[in-house]
Amino acid sequence: MKYHSKWLHATKDFFGYGSMLAIFIHMKRLFTFLLLIASSIQLQAQTETLTLFKADRVFDGTDMHPNGWVLVKGNKIEAVGDSATMQVPASAKIVVLKGMTLMPGMIEGHSHLFLHPYNETSWNDQVLTESRAERTVRAVTHAYATLMAGFTTMRDLGTEGAGYDDVGLKTAINKGIIPGPRMICATRAIVATGSYGPKGLVNEAEVPHGAQEADGNDDLIKAVRTQMGNGADVVKVYADYRWGINDKPEPTFTIDELKLVVEVAASAGRMVVAHCGTEEGMRRAIMAGVKTIEHGDSATPELFALMKEKGAAYCPTISAGEALSSYQGWHKGVDPDPARVAKKHKTFQDALKSGVTILMGGDVGVFPHGDNAREMVLMVEYGMPALDVLRSATSVNADVFGLKDLGNIKPGYLADLVAVDGNPAEDIKAVKQVKMVMKDGVVVKGN
Repeated sequence: MKYHSKWLHATKDFFGYGSMLAIFIHMKRLFTFLLLIASSIQLQAQTETLTLFKADRVFDGTDMHPNGWVLVKGNKIEAVGDSATMQVPASAKIVVLKGMTLMPGMIEGHSHLFLHPYNETSWNDQVLTESRAERTVRAVTHAYATLMAGFTTMRDLGTEGAGYDDVGLKTAINKGIIPGPRMICATRAIVATGSYGPKGLVNEAEVPHGAQEADGNDDLIKAVRTQMGNGADVVKVYADYRWGINDKPEPTFTIDELKLVVEVAASAGRMVVAHCGTEEGMRRAIMAGVKTIEHGDSATPELFALMKEKGAAYCPTISAGEALSSYQGWHKGVDPDPARVAKKHKTFQDALKSGVTILMGGDVGVFPHGDNAREMVLMVEYGMPALDVLRSATSVNADVFGLKDLGNIKPGYLADLVAVDGNPAEDIKAVKQVKMVMKDGVVVKGN
């Protein structure tokens, strides 16, 4: 009491009785506030939602398991098993998925949310005549369609003239302003000067470009860093394009330029992906150290062997080629396969034989968003076993893209789950029959 009295008098002399009383009141209020926060956190932990899914089968990202159970707590997968290995918590909500397969949220490997099918509006006219506001509104609806189709994550490989708007879209999704998948953004992408579109206009016309032009050391370093600084998660380059004589596809960047892009991106933790349509463009990109080759229409067994050696993965985008051929008048199943389609059949067969890592990505935007699973159906049609296609769309894409807690159904992983009607390992078309979608522990479609 004596020491307390001394402290009281000392405080009175410095602050006065009124100020001292105010300090005690504020300290009491702060203590009460901290107690409330602690109680709230404890209550939240105690009442975190538990949901047990009972499915006819569970594809866990690697294998198919009959009569699988998956317990979700909050936004994480808590446990995986079956009736013989798991006890059902009394507080768990039980969801029976009769006749369905529960699988990880699918991952779209190659998309363009700011594009829509070219038979609606040509690529040139989308870039030149559709306002950024219109393109963004379209992208919002495309993101929603993608999520409802069971794709809870996507790699968006270029806004095609819409600047860094993909990063804004990603931010809006992450904030819960709009529904959509998790996004991996490439922003503007990088092209060699003069190689990319739009083209066909008078030279004096200043028009938007479909990607950022850059050449040589200084320009390329600045372009890579500018895009990363504006939110690019991955850097995309066009290793070749249709800019040769008579619009023949030819390489754009030298191998040293591509190596520089890879080096600068890697220094900030980003991988580089390359649009490639020619053998030489592919060879340069692979030797430069890019992580994924997009399209690869002219790939050879030797190039696939080189990819496997260098650790590069292949994203075939079969759907884009078939869609473009259909827009030009091809009727699948009626007309003979056009050269583009026949060539892709052979290329894909060579990829399968080589053992190279094959990603699932269709270049959606060339064809309608929400029909992402079209690529999976075609991958089976072109010769890939259905179970391997399921792996490509989940665990393989997650591994190559560096997504450590997605693409698998395992304890501790994020609760991104999809239920489809039927067994997609027996009939891949089942992946189009999406009945339930859960993203981050929240059911956004279905029960």
